[in-house]
Amino acid sequence: MSDDTIQITVDGTSLTAKRGQMLIEVTDAAGIDVPRFCYHKKLSVAANCRMCLVEVEKAPKPLPACATPVMPDMIVHTASKLARDAQKGTMEFLLINHPLDCPICDQGGECELQDVAMGYGSGASQYTEGKRVVFDKYIGPLIATEMTRCIHCTRCVRFGEEIAGIRELGATGRGENVRIGTYIEKSVVSEVSGNVIDICPVGALTARPSRYTARAWELSQQPSVSPHDSVGSNIYVHMDGSTVNRVVPRDNESINEVWIADRDRFSYQGLKSADRLQSPMVRIDGALQATDWPTALAAAALKLKDTDLGVLVSPSITLEEMYLAQKLGRELGSNNIDHRLGQADFSAQDAAPGMPWLGMGLNDLETLDAALLVGSNIRKDQPIAALRLRKSALKGASISFINPRHFPLHFDAAENIATRYDSMVSELFYVASAAGAELGNMQNKPDSKGDERHQRIADALKSGERAAVFLGNISVQHPQFAQLQYLANALARATGATLGMLPERANTAGAWLAGVVPHRHAGGKSAAGAAGLNARQMLDTPLKSYLLVGAELEFDAVNPSQAMKALEGANGVVAINSYMSDSLSQYADVVLPAATFTETFGTYVNATGNWQSSRGITNPPGEARPAWKIFRVLADELELDGFGYDSPEDITRELQAKCGDIQLGNLTDFATVPDFTAPQDGVMLRAGETPIYATDPIVRRSQPLQKSLDGKQAFASMASSELQNLSLNEGDSVSVRQNGSAVTLPVKLDNNVPVGCVWVPIGLPETAALGEVFGAIEVSKV
Repeated sequence: MSDDTIQITVDGTSLTAKRGQMLIEVTDAAGIDVPRFCYHKKLSVAANCRMCLVEVEKAPKPLPACATPVMPDMIVHTASKLARDAQKGTMEFLLINHPLDCPICDQGGECELQDVAMGYGSGASQYTEGKRVVFDKYIGPLIATEMTRCIHCTRCVRFGEEIAGIRELGATGRGENVRIGTYIEKSVVSEVSGNVIDICPVGALTARPSRYTARAWELSQQPSVSPHDSVGSNIYVHMDGSTVNRVVPRDNESINEVWIADRDRFSYQGLKSADRLQSPMVRIDGALQATDWPTALAAAALKLKDTDLGVLVSPSITLEEMYLAQKLGRELGSNNIDHRLGQADFSAQDAAPGMPWLGMGLNDLETLDAALLVGSNIRKDQPIAALRLRKSALKGASISFINPRHFPLHFDAAENIATRYDSMVSELFYVASAAGAELGNMQNKPDSKGDERHQRIADALKSGERAAVFLGNISVQHPQFAQLQYLANALARATGATLGMLPERANTAGAWLAGVVPHRHAGGKSAAGAAGLNARQMLDTPLKSYLLVGAELEFDAVNPSQAMKALEGANGVVAINSYMSDSLSQYADVVLPAATFTETFGTYVNATGNWQSSRGITNPPGEARPAWKIFRVLADELELDGFGYDSPEDITRELQAKCGDIQLGNLTDFATVPDFTAPQDGVMLRAGETPIYATDPIVRRSQPLQKSLDGKQAFASMASSELQNLSLNEGDSVSVRQNGSAVTLPVKLDNNVPVGCVWVPIGLPETAALGEVFGAIEVSKV
């Protein structure tokens, strides 16, 4: 036995424990039941509910197991008369003010208070006085409150402060007058706020969208994988018959621990959208009309036989659907295949790794000593990964950012450089130069060497035993993505840091493996013959026909207005989708209704290269079918061989065989070094991002998420000095004009936006008529 381990005795059983461990951790590991309310394995010890009182020999009174460290030869009794009396007494006090509303409480049937009361409560209360009542407060569209039920465990308060990094809930008052609430009656806005629903041991905090819709014992539970970002959070889908009623986290310490983002939790509401496709549709006399599958498939085959074909694939669909989409396109003689709908610069695509990935495990984000994130709003883009990165920052890691604006963080950044997007390359150059990176082949590079901020970032990366440079979602959308890639490579080599990518969508990494790029086949093999057109080229120079798989180009394309022009000018547009979007209703010639992630088997490859599959747990509505089946029968209609799969698992195995030799690594050699692009002077620039609740078709249609603060992003945001220059006040309406198109947006004051910029997000209905998310823009008062 090492010096770090000791022996204790619990209920007559000898147990091995680590010095400093809390007693409740040891009993949990041994399967010994100790009741509790305030204790949670991921939160600090509060010891305020006193439910876990146990008898420790030689101690003068019962001790809380959650706050009692083990000692050598400690003898503990968890079920002795002294311990049971203490636990029952505590239970009686907790029930004094608790309402008897179990029949109408959403928590009924899965309530910790009910469970513990059955084991440790009395049949009658000695308390005859009136119960307290706490009036509820609205804290947002996601979480419903019944604070009379609150037992003041403070789990929700500690979660906000310790995990989410935002103390949105707090306690005021003393004794039975304690109240849990928000500061000055604000709503709860954290992107992971829904986790307080899971950790609340009573019915004080419940899910507002599913409130009063079903009882816990009526629901069945099925495992699944969240399809909304590259973390691939593990979830349980709770079913009320054949209807998805709610989504909760599924424990996986290597991926999402015990948490999920609100996007993962509440997006299922989008499955019920009114524009869900339920039958095939064909355009007849200028209008889409419902038809049968044979007619729709024949019409689709006719449109796709054109050799001038482009295949545009959403990076959010399943791996199997991606693989079949590119296979169909290539069998039809086209290499014009791409999933990079939001990318602007493809000049370095030949130097891209076989699969862009994080470069480490998700749990390794907790152990970094230094990191630089370039073009990344990680807190909103990959919320669960951001929670892990926050742990490193709290331990003293130097975490820095280079972004086109100051994004709100839930930890203190070492350096947080916010600049106009056209200066981001310069800022990264200064850091690389300060680190002594080899940049001699870069033409027109700046003469300046930067300042002490850049030197501090470089020094932190060089001195950190575990350091990393990450390129995020905004880097991929950046018009100088190749330059950022080159400089990040050079910086990582010079400092010995890991170069990591934060893939933008649920299956961005998987799309590279599946060959959904114009220059590579599945498994990273080079495409035979000439490379096809990338996504931007397909839309800048319109093709005769398009196959859209899960894509909504008015939201997904880097230049939505140009994408709509391309669809308008095409002879044939065939879409395999789950929803009828505005672009499809206007330009699609054939629409084939596809199943969503809860209705079909599908695989997602997350940021660490982990393949995760989930099976269909509900039936698709109406005539909708799993997309892999649609490809199979469409290939038959086109007389193509090699699509006769009996199951989606057959497709997965075929692709896995092709990916067996792929080597993961983001460091790469550039055959051609990109030239440095100088910033633009004297030009008002548009900058933006895809907001957290606009990333994919399901999320866009979840009304609870859209009603939240993060769902309301259709603003033209500017710094105060820009508002003064334009004689504007917050709340005024402005005309925003770009590439000949204009939209009207309300003005929002935001001094996190650099001077000389207006922040206008992409991926929203209100901004879909505009051009590229980064570019020159005109703003005028309406």
